[in-house]
Amino acid sequence: MAVTTTEIPAPLLHSTVLDWYAANARDLPWRTPEASPWAVLVSEFMLQQTPVKRVLPAYAAWMERWPTPAALAADPPGEAVRMWGRLGYPRRALRLHAAATAITGQHGGEVPEDHAALLALPGVGEYTAAAVASFAFKQRHVVLDTNVRRVFARAVTGVEYPAQATTAAERRTATGLLPDDTATAAVWAVAVMELGALVCTARGPECGACPLRRQCAWQAAGCPPYQGPARRGQTYEGTDRQVRGKLLAVLREAHGEVPQARLDAVWPDPVQRSRALDGLVADGLVEPVAQGVYRLPQ
Repeated sequence: MAVTTTEIPAPLLHSTVLDWYAANARDLPWRTPEASPWAVLVSEFMLQQTPVKRVLPAYAAWMERWPTPAALAADPPGEAVRMWGRLGYPRRALRLHAAATAITGQHGGEVPEDHAALLALPGVGEYTAAAVASFAFKQRHVVLDTNVRRVFARAVTGVEYPAQATTAAERRTATGLLPDDTATAAVWAVAVMELGALVCTARGPECGACPLRRQCAWQAAGCPPYQGPARRGQTYEGTDRQVRGKLLAVLREAHGEVPQARLDAVWPDPVQRSRALDGLVADGLVEPVAQGVYRLPQ
């Protein structure tokens, strides 16, 4: 389906979104003036594919236990997996531990300010590097997460949802809309993200409350429904992900070695259970200690 972009004057777009953000931004601990770059990095790892309300208690407990990268690096990676709890996608915990170890060993325990150095950290991709450089160090970077991409898709391109993978056209749009002033660009990055999280949501967008409703290309087009490839839904019940979560829960609660029999009790299908356990071992989330005995990684 052909789409046309709308020419929203950039200064109007900037002032509208920034004014809305100043009045509506959530009070989140990683946004406070006291939040360290490490706090921002931890929040970005936790917020990947996980909503804020689930992240908040886990984030608070994590930062209380490990307020610095060196504090986390001093503990075994299994403790990171244990503290990750039920946030989901627990490989993020191992990657965050690996990043903390690299920061401690290579950067004197301080999260690096340089974008390239951030990008070189374990588990840090283009989005996370740009987000930390922008949010923690107030630099000028294009920060493209799902929320930002959705706002630009609707307001600028006139379609309900962006493509499933980030396109070059999206990056050109985001780059073209990035304010020239560095300090303004850093606020802009989080402001657009907040608009997508609170108003221009994936389901049930509150268009009547949107500050861009008069300039929005999707509104001007009559809010045409999405016509692209089928969007992937996330399932959980009965999947290997669910089995992995149940197995990890037993290991997190054990604080030591766990015999096979205790793991066997959490799921009735032996084939799926074995596959899930093998996957956890392959991902480094679980260590075999002896035949039929397992623990979190040391």
